[in-house]
Amino acid sequence: MPGQPPYFPQPVRSGPGPEAAGIPPAPAPGGPPEPPSVQDSVYRLPDPWAPIVVDRPVHTFEPRPPSGPSYRPDTVFDGWSNAGLTVRSASVRGYAHRAGGRPREDDIAVAEHPPTGRLVFAVADGVSSAEQPHIGATLACRASVDALLLQLDTVTHPGEIDWQNMVKQTAWQLAVHAARVRGLDRPDAEEAGRLLATTLVAGVVEATPYGLYVTLVQVGDSAAWVLRDGRYDFPLGRDADDGRAVASAAVQPLPWVPQSVRVHGFELAEPEVLLVGTDGFGGPLGDGTGQVGQLLAGHLARPPAPRALAHLLDFSRETFDDDRTLLAVWRRSRLPEGSG
Repeated sequence: MPGQPPYFPQPVRSGPGPEAAGIPPAPAPGGPPEPPSVQDSVYRLPDPWAPIVVDRPVHTFEPRPPSGPSYRPDTVFDGWSNAGLTVRSASVRGYAHRAGGRPREDDIAVAEHPPTGRLVFAVADGVSSAEQPHIGATLACRASVDALLLQLDTVTHPGEIDWQNMVKQTAWQLAVHAARVRGLDRPDAEEAGRLLATTLVAGVVEATPYGLYVTLVQVGDSAAWVLRDGRYDFPLGRDADDGRAVASAAVQPLPWVPQSVRVHGFELAEPEVLLVGTDGFGGPLGDGTGQVGQLLAGHLARPPAPRALAHLLDFSRETFDDDRTLLAVWRRSRLPEGSG
């Protein structure tokens, strides 16, 4: 596999040696051989964390450090369960950004609403043409999750949430931050767009007796999928050309707020998996019938370890080099036996 350290060469014998007759080998001159060092043992094995190669891999290289304001790790992942559901999330820097020294422009935030056990989430993809898209993605995720948690304290069902107001509050936080950075007298959406433009999918997931119920909104081209029986469904619609889940091209990213935010609500049966991700994930997934779809379907039927999701998401396939972010949610009962 490309990028893996080579195996140490093994001695070649021309015929059966004394070991074949049960005769132990003679000790090396000067005493018994030294046990292999830790360093030797590491280099005897391939790197277990090398990217999974799908078809033709991306060229192997050492990433450059990310530039720009604010600390930005290459990869983040998280995972937990409560009484009703299990969550895994990961966001990885794309190969193009690693090679070019740009920060990861995707971000994700997940939280539990303790009184109800509902999951609140946000996935964002900063628009590359903005000056600080990575900051915009982070602000959008945190602001929308905070706004949803506050509203859940006052409603009995996610359908009662004022989703339009949540999107407006998130856009306002972007505008306020941009005004502070630019030294403006008042927030300005145009300036915030130039600095921090980002897509957003945000929503609430609750466990039901039969599976999960999902309520979410979408601004821009991040999207959602349902994995069932090894195939992918597209609850938000999909592109007619290649099957990818998309938003309408007329929908601008934040901080611009649609006149009317469309709320999507749908139910998943217990074996089904909710996936929410950016277009860096949706692009290689396509309609789900190719090699990437098969790879993910084989590993996401049940919850993997959180770090395993990050490793899976970091697969290497030629031409697919954007940042990738993915949230996956299962009914708690889908945890493998012995996982508590």
